[in-house]
Amino acid sequence: MKKIAPLSVVPVSLALSFLAVYALAQQGQPQKPEEDPGASIKVDVDVVNLYCAVRNKQGGLVNNLNKDDFDLAEDGRHQQIKYFSRETDIPLTIGLLVDVSGSQQNLIEVERRAASTFFGQVLRKKDVAFLISFGADSELLQDLTGSPRLLQDGLRRLKLNAGFSGLNSGPVPTMNHQRGTVLYDAVYVAANDMLSHEVGRKAIILITDGEDQGSKETEKAAIEAAQKADAIIYGVLYVDRQFYGGFGMNYGGANVLKHMADETGGHMFQVDRKNSLENIFEQIQQEMRTQYLLGYSPTNSEKDGSFRKIDLKTGNKDLKVQVRRGYYALPAAR
Repeated sequence: MKKIAPLSVVPVSLALSFLAVYALAQQGQPQKPEEDPGASIKVDVDVVNLYCAVRNKQGGLVNNLNKDDFDLAEDGRHQQIKYFSRETDIPLTIGLLVDVSGSQQNLIEVERRAASTFFGQVLRKKDVAFLISFGADSELLQDLTGSPRLLQDGLRRLKLNAGFSGLNSGPVPTMNHQRGTVLYDAVYVAANDMLSHEVGRKAIILITDGEDQGSKETEKAAIEAAQKADAIIYGVLYVDRQFYGGFGMNYGGANVLKHMADETGGHMFQVDRKNSLENIFEQIQQEMRTQYLLGYSPTNSEKDGSFRKIDLKTGNKDLKVQVRRGYYALPAAR
């Protein structure tokens, strides 16, 4: 399979296409339109769409809220929610990114089996997914497809990728030239190259110990690419702690995955004795199928490329809303 090299960022408009706006409006029909039923949907109406999940104090998903339960602000200014739905039939586009660097060598087989089951159970009609492995570099093992069989074939090609590169590469490379886990590069490629032109619900599931060594892209650039692609990151912390010296070591990979998830409206999960990778995949599937979809036309209609901060809350302080921290007001792609 050919290796993936990050491409230049292509600006993508956050305004939904006519079909996406139409689909969003249709999602609300079972609950009856909350707008004027006689109002027509215009193609040139700019709509920002937000996918969000809501959890209670115990971490359980809450799926019985209505539009009036939410309060939305952009850059501190109240916004009117025009479209609302809690339907679950919007197609999914999923990117599964699997860490196959040296620190994950003993975990690859478990990842392969769990992911194979996940693809077999989660994909429905019109859902598509792709598979990327990353270690010393990134490799696209399966392009976008709706076939669980092809994805499972891709999973069979997962293998250790723990090389190093640089002028001083060798058995003990210097820190400046160490290249062992290009986590940020993999997220950037998945968001910018694979998801930026897709529509609907888009998710990156990242299975890794959260350590990056040798990426050309920064963590900030990877998060920005996901935000521009409107992709949610689900971080799955899976650590072979013996590789890092046992359970008592000072380990920071969890902070990286939590930051990526929080910035994009996702969630971080951790594989441990009480929470298997199979269980986590089931939790991710449940969350993706119970998201709320909100749409609004920003009071600030300027397409100046700036980052707009989003604040979405409910009236119940015991509920936590998972939503992306903001979006980039990019001009329409030509």
